[in-house]
Amino acid sequence: MKVTAQHNQRIAQMTFASVYPHYITKVEKKGRTKEELHRVIEWLTGFDEGKLQDLINEKATFETFFQKAELNANAHLIKGVICGYRIEEIDNALTRQVRYLDKLVDELAKGRKMEKILREEKN
Repeated sequence: MKVTAQHNQRIAQMTFASVYPHYITKVEKKGRTKEELHRVIEWLTGFDEGKLQDLINEKATFETFFQKAELNANAHLIKGVICGYRIEEIDNALTRQVRYLDKLVDELAKGRKMEKILREEKN
């Protein structure tokens, strides 16, 4: 599937606050916790729970959300298909970052081990 400019714009203007409850529902329905979700979000973005709540309260768009994020150095290791798109083939940086988050939430909901989700190296 080809990502269009309109698709990228729609994602950029979507608020994190509008999607966040869906993330919680998705992971909790599969027996995971809000705390685990927050851990995954913090790994990707650097946002602790307080900063995350601030962004929700200010109804930050995904564009603002990821502008303020400090993306994890290992984020590029997130690969695969999410929402019909192969992540590593998405040209638009913001859309790719949003799909990184979607993929991590999906992996959490599917019961993947946290160290795998967080792309941690085994020593």
